[in-house]
Amino acid sequence: MKVKSSLKSLRARHRDCKVVRRRGRTFVINKTDPRFKAKQA
Repeated sequence: MKVKSSLKSLRARHRDCKVVRRRGRTFVINKTDPRFKAKQA
């Protein structure tokens, strides 16, 4: 999982990426290709 300050560019890496908020943190998740997970610092 990548940790970044800005997730906008990471969302564009794959067309199935979604930005979700969980427990006060922002994540990029991808059900079809889990390599593209990211978390906001």
